[in-house]
Amino acid sequence: MNTNNSNDLKNLVKDEYSKIALQSKEQNETSCCGSGSCGTYTIMSEDYSSLGGYLPDADLGLGCGLPTEFAKIRPGDTVVDLGSGAGNDCFVARAITGETGKVIGIDMTEAMIQRAKQNAEKLGYTNVEFRLGDIEDVPISSKRADVVVSNCVMNLVPDKTKAFAEVFRILKPQGHFSISDVVLKGALPEGLKQKAEMYAGCISGAIQKSEYLGILAEQGFVNITIQKEKPIVLPEEILKEYLSPEELALYASKGFGIFSITVYAERPEASCGCGPQATCC
Repeated sequence: MNTNNSNDLKNLVKDEYSKIALQSKEQNETSCCGSGSCGTYTIMSEDYSSLGGYLPDADLGLGCGLPTEFAKIRPGDTVVDLGSGAGNDCFVARAITGETGKVIGIDMTEAMIQRAKQNAEKLGYTNVEFRLGDIEDVPISSKRADVVVSNCVMNLVPDKTKAFAEVFRILKPQGHFSISDVVLKGALPEGLKQKAEMYAGCISGAIQKSEYLGILAEQGFVNITIQKEKPIVLPEEILKEYLSPEELALYASKGFGIFSITVYAERPEASCGCGPQATCC
């Protein structure tokens, strides 16, 4: 991977999300060609309002699923949220893990960390912590987490193999993750791939679903399961900004697609499984 290109992409995402951290969910939804990249974030977001622990001030409408709903969190668990933003999934996880558990949010954007800390202070939580850090080098010790969650963030990471190696590292043996993300089926037109705004909007950074699941298997995860899958339907007015009429017709006729998936997988016991992260090999 080109290191300079990787750093450029990280800086782009950091800049975009720094702007979003200063806005409300409503501002992101109504802002076209602002921080919300013409609404591509909110096209994919889902409704959290029925979940316990939901804090409207922490919901910026940036996700593409409800990973905490599927994450099999138990009271007393240590939960790590990668790309925690303003803390939305962390606070939902805290409602489940309770006072005896621990929730740690990781985000590379200082403005998001500050907003998340302010939200935690409002709630008076002493067992929810937010750390500035990179998902490719998570600032958490090995075998620390019972559960890892993430919502529409992994596809923004340039080195996804390294990111999932980090997930494996920080999970306890028999720990698991539930991650919502965006994947592709079929070739995405070049016009979408090349637009940095769409990358920050969680689309052009996506990879093929088969490749995504393959990375998980290569890292040694087991019981890989798709918990939820749904197509992401981009409005035609957005597509027209990036595609020629000929590309639009091809895009529709070939059945190419952008999908939101929520995927579950487990780190095996240390005595079994011989992936690259396993201690038995």
